[in-house]
Amino acid sequence: MTKPSLLRGRGTHDSGKVGMVELFFDLVFVFAVTQLSHTLLAHLDLAGALKVGLLMLAVWWVWIYTSWVTNWLDPERQPVRLCLFALMLAGLLMSSSIPEAFTEHGASFAGAYVAMQIGRTLFSLWAVRNEPVERRRNFQRILAWLVLSGVFWIAGGLHEGQMRLWLWGVALAIEFVSPSLYFWVPGLGRSTTDDWDIDGHHMAERCALFVIIGLGESLLVTGATFAELERSFDAVAALLTAFLGSVAMWWLYFDTSAERATHRFAHSDDPGRIARIAYTYLHLPIVAGIIVCAVADELVLMHPDHASDAGIAAILGGPALYLLGNALFKWVTNDRRLPPLSHLVGLLLLLALLPFAYGHLFSALALGAITTAVLMLVAAWESLALRRPARVA
Repeated sequence: MTKPSLLRGRGTHDSGKVGMVELFFDLVFVFAVTQLSHTLLAHLDLAGALKVGLLMLAVWWVWIYTSWVTNWLDPERQPVRLCLFALMLAGLLMSSSIPEAFTEHGASFAGAYVAMQIGRTLFSLWAVRNEPVERRRNFQRILAWLVLSGVFWIAGGLHEGQMRLWLWGVALAIEFVSPSLYFWVPGLGRSTTDDWDIDGHHMAERCALFVIIGLGESLLVTGATFAELERSFDAVAALLTAFLGSVAMWWLYFDTSAERATHRFAHSDDPGRIARIAYTYLHLPIVAGIIVCAVADELVLMHPDHASDAGIAAILGGPALYLLGNALFKWVTNDRRLPPLSHLVGLLLLLALLPFAYGHLFSALALGAITTAVLMLVAAWESLALRRPARVA
């Protein structure tokens, strides 16, 4: 007797619905994002930013790969649920290791990460063992690349200092480039985007939920920091600035662009290509921007009168990363010849602030208020323009 398939159904009105177990799985990554922002705040310099950036890429990569798998496999089936629970446990270990990943907990971080990446892929291979050979080959190719990168992850965890950074950088480079090469493996060939029969509604909703995770973490940091402060004009102004910045970021992503992108994604003749470019790669600067903005908000709350050069980089860099990511995402998922004009103008305004900011002509609070105003301007411009089709957003 043929065993029932573990694959998701396709073609029904709720086939792309995100399941409760997937939302439960995401709770681990609320913790991971919090750990990343706190670690960056504690090591706010070029070296710290590089290390936290690498860890952020790893967190995103393990999450997005799992989202691809739950797009193919049905999380309502018990074996898939058990796999997700095992991944959650490993994810907790990985997330708890983030603050000391480049010191004494490097082996724990690397071991948990590799266990998640390779363990999930081995499970997927088992789950599709009775499926057509093309689907099995796809996971075999992915496994080969992850085993290769895993060697560098484990080696980095066993080394210290700059060697760990270099080895983990190589591991991430291997994983980052592999989808662009369609996971080509000697003797197995390469996958095609037809092999990645993605449900557009599901993938778009999963990535939107990660954006919500990031924005929610930002609000948690803001609220927790404000709760510890004495009430003053500066504290209340900083809270309002941070809150309005989060609202503007929500508006930029969710007002119309997420829905438009989902519609384009779901009706595309090649959804695998859109999933690879727009959702796997181009959500990285969006998520990074949210994390850096959370750090900037806490800096403004704690030190509204003055910002160090590193603090200025965070206050300007967070909104810039977020605008850049959104601009590229909207460019790829819509019929545009150029990225949205509103976003390009916003980026130019942030760039124009550089000499004034590094000349220390603004307090941290004033600079934070200006960057929030830029985000609000871009959000309002795009919202009005999209409601007037003849105008350029």
